[in-house]
Amino acid sequence: MPFCYNHTMYLIDKLAEQKITEAIGRGELDNLPGAGKPLHLEDDTLVPEELRAGYRLLKNAGYLPADLHLRKEIGSVEALILQARSLEERDVLNRRLHHLMLKLGVASPDTSLLKERQYMDKINK
Repeated sequence: MPFCYNHTMYLIDKLAEQKITEAIGRGELDNLPGAGKPLHLEDDTLVPEELRAGYRLLKNAGYLPADLHLRKEIGSVEALILQARSLEERDVLNRRLHHLMLKLGVASPDTSLLKERQYMDKINK
């Protein structure tokens, strides 16, 4: 039988659900920290449903997908630009920001992130 991602995930989900139900029946999940309190779930609506569990697993293990790593680095560079003490430093950081945006694939003139960056550059001059 060929590998079927959806079928495999369904089996894993069913097995996990079965194990959880058994643990509840044995009382192993009673008195857990946070029991009865609302869950604070992160918004993962932009991640396809079939990838959410994998992304959560990787995130909890400290790994970020390449695009999220780039976005995080872009945010750091933007913060540094706001704190730049000289035009030379700001120019170097702007080039770095442009490079990161190119890698991310958002450096088209119509991109709101780039427009925001250009606006910030005008304010900071």
